Amino acid sequence: MDRRLTSSDGDWIRQAVRRYESRLLTYALHLLHDRERARDVVQETFLKLCTQQPDRIQSHLAEWLFTVCRNACVDIQRKESRMRPLDVTAAGNEQTDVPSPADRLEQTESTSTVLRMLGGLPPNQQEVIRLKFQHGLSYQQISNVTGLSVTNVGFLLHTGIKTVRTRIESQDVAGQGTASGLITS
Repeated sequence: MDRRLTSSDGDWIRQAVRRYESRLLTYALHLLHDRERARDVVQETFLKLCTQQPDRIQSHLAEWLFTVCRNACVDIQRKESRMRPLDVTAAGNEQTDVPSPADRLEQTESTSTVLRMLGGLPPNQQEVIRLKFQHGLSYQQISNVTGLSVTNVGFLLHTGIKTVRTRIESQDVAGQGTASGLITS
């Protein structure tokens, strides 16, 4: 849809960028493991926002933005999976210069342990946990973003948190860390 932006549309878009840009970049970075591609996806997401009528998506803006961002990331992953196989180990160990909210919280050993444990979960559990706790989305919003049922989102969150908690507790028993107080449900 081709339409002209009004000044109030411009203000609305600037507010959306200020509020969601870093959250979307963190999300795309976790999905793509590449800072430049993540930036491109976020930029594409906001360009698509410019073509939307604010009154149609304002009530579910976060959900809309995360869905558009996720779909663009999935498209890139599909295209690349046809070109070359993904080395999951290398992708999981890739370092970036973009500090995520999790990186800022990683000032304590406990948080570092939790993040390391989170990285050992299946990708779908990691994604729903990150959408819930890093990006503050509700179960319904996560369901809409990922295409999973609300029940499945709840199950994945519960299973992922339980797995992380169990691993941390077993590490604490072995005397290797003290992060068990961070994961509660």
